[in-house]
Amino acid sequence: MTKRALLSVSNKQGLSDFAQELISLGYELISTGGTKRTIEEAGIEVRSISEITEFPEIMDGRVKTLHPAVHSGLLARRDNGEDMKQLQELGFGPIDLVAVNLYPFKETIAKEDVTEREAIENVDIGGPTMLRSAAKNFENVTVVTDPADYDEIVEGLKRGDLTYEFRRSLAAKVFRHTAHYDALITEYFTGLSGEEAPETITKTYEHVQSLRYGENPHQSASFYREVKEDRGSLAYAEQLHGKELSYNNIQDANAALEVAAEFTNPAAVAVKHMNPCGVGTADDLSQAFAKAYEADPVSIFGGIVALNRKVNKDTAEQLSGIFLEIIMAPEYDEEAFGILAKKKNVRIIKVDPSITETTGEKLVSVRGGLLVQDKDEGKVAVTDLRTVTERAPTDKELEDLLLSWQVVKHVKSNAIVIAGEDRTLGVGAGQMNRVGAAAIALGQAGEKARGAVMASDAFFPMPDTVETAAKAGIKAIIQPGGSKRDQDSIDACNEHGIAMVFTGMRHFKH
Repeated sequence: MTKRALLSVSNKQGLSDFAQELISLGYELISTGGTKRTIEEAGIEVRSISEITEFPEIMDGRVKTLHPAVHSGLLARRDNGEDMKQLQELGFGPIDLVAVNLYPFKETIAKEDVTEREAIENVDIGGPTMLRSAAKNFENVTVVTDPADYDEIVEGLKRGDLTYEFRRSLAAKVFRHTAHYDALITEYFTGLSGEEAPETITKTYEHVQSLRYGENPHQSASFYREVKEDRGSLAYAEQLHGKELSYNNIQDANAALEVAAEFTNPAAVAVKHMNPCGVGTADDLSQAFAKAYEADPVSIFGGIVALNRKVNKDTAEQLSGIFLEIIMAPEYDEEAFGILAKKKNVRIIKVDPSITETTGEKLVSVRGGLLVQDKDEGKVAVTDLRTVTERAPTDKELEDLLLSWQVVKHVKSNAIVIAGEDRTLGVGAGQMNRVGAAAIALGQAGEKARGAVMASDAFFPMPDTVETAAKAGIKAIIQPGGSKRDQDSIDACNEHGIAMVFTGMRHFKH
């Protein structure tokens, strides 16, 4: 019996060569629409799907393959006598190979001006149905959705050794492909409907790279990215130089980008173990980096640096004088890149923190489940602050308070940040109590804490943190407020001449 192959693809890459190989292997070709035209233009004989179904394509091609002649040919079990008998009685024949890829839904919704109607028209119905039918019957039907698999399939057919395991792997790829496709459609329409907590969620990501290992050498890991392109993210960044990124590199680099995205003026951010260890701002980038380095010249060693301006020679020379794992910036001038690239292993990455996507969802896996929340995009301006003490902060103190608030948002809770002179001076991260975090931050700042400001990611449940700050010489504090004992902290500030402002916004980061 002549074998039959059904070809219906939106991606025409390699199609004509694949079709010719199938003809040489004795297959009869069946096709639809544009796929059929491409095959015919290559001088290859092909039958129309309408000849098989004896039914015309209707509704502008919306209905063409949804027919028993197609799906019985795909689903018939060759070792089931009743299946094959029914197929013969109906005058239908088996279909032995299917090559299908789907309408370009992802590419359609990626367009800035896409309309809902355009998106709907690119929801494929017949394609996924054929793929699923063929994949369900993978023992008998060779199913392919990726042009990259054409050559391996042809070679296997020539040798006559398309094994059960290989066919099953093709079926698995099909089900991943259709699930990915359906997830894109689901996310798009759920977004249009504005549902905040649908009864189920289905997320889909695309593989970027396999990593050497995870957080530790005994853990395997891979990097995947969201389908929606975010040019300000590490997932879509361009690595210009250096070793491959590791799992920990990616985590730290992402943390650095999120902090750098807070600033519009020239800024430099150093991160170690997902916490900012030094942040500086200035009128030019080299000064900003100098301040970030001075904030903590010890912790920056082996760290990650994110910059929000083009790197020039002066900044590159500063960076090259330190051992860094990763340097990220929107651009590098030729001389600067040459200086940085002298170090073989440093990862030099081109990415612009200013276009980092701050909205959307944050997903965190927990044992047996998933937590989903909005990203913390909360910001405050001077006009949002409420002075609660007898002394109001000076203009310069306000500047430093806002800087410290921008940074403390990205520090693991309990978090305290000391700032002054347009930079961080001390960071206390991830402590089990707030006064402990304050002690670490103030200890790091040392004498520079005198006249500086303090930010706390959450309210003071008692006045002990204020007392600790006062002994170190802190002059102004920014915190959310909202404790039942706020007045105790306010009274302590008044006693020591400290200005304190409330934001009304908490920034826990677990």
